[in-house]
Amino acid sequence: MKQTRDTAQVSEPTFYHVPITSWPADERPREKLLHRGAGNLSDAELLAILIRMGSKGVTAVDLARRLFSDERTLHEISLLSVEEIKKNGIGESRAIAIAAAFELAKRLPETRRKDRLIIQSPEDIVQRFGAKFKDLVQEELWVFPLNSVNRILEPKQITKGILNSSLAHPRECFREAISQSAAAVIFVHNHPSGNPEPSQDDLAITKQLVEAGKIIGIAVHDHIIIAADRFVSFAERGLMV
Repeated sequence: MKQTRDTAQVSEPTFYHVPITSWPADERPREKLLHRGAGNLSDAELLAILIRMGSKGVTAVDLARRLFSDERTLHEISLLSVEEIKKNGIGESRAIAIAAAFELAKRLPETRRKDRLIIQSPEDIVQRFGAKFKDLVQEELWVFPLNSVNRILEPKQITKGILNSSLAHPRECFREAISQSAAAVIFVHNHPSGNPEPSQDDLAITKQLVEAGKIIGIAVHDHIIIAADRFVSFAERGLMV
């Protein structure tokens, strides 16, 4: 049975202050994964494999369990910066490895059948790419270029920071679309506040981009704001005119 969290109710051997190399072979995280499969390891054991080595009197599993202190969930751990991970006694190189592993996990949904992804509704964008945006602590504006049949090309970040007309200049917003010979684009940005409702700046920028697209000859199909688990589609609300 697949385990998802180390909890007080889960009965696990306790090997505090005993090096993992001294544990029974079938309880060492690496050997356990090799012989039983990754799905049979707890979250802490999987993180311990990334941490690799403990320190004096502390095993890699102990260090991994520290990350779950204060009832921190795996999702919350995935949002920690390298510096925050290091505060739990984990070295910089291992903290970087953990941050990289979580980033790869976030990108995984984007790569599934990417070459066949045809955008037919805002939900298609949100379901495939929403995880990238919902946990960001700063606003990011991305362009999603589309070909003539609305098949997605290569999404690119345009700006990072509070979205305003100086950051979201049409020249920058359409540069990638032009370089990829896109027929249309969809713009996506996030609201870290958790409120997806468009601001006056959002409305003004969208109008500016729609007009610029008409001049350039690249249609702006939508502007989507993602905030936590909610989103607003300008096209669905009739705000693209």
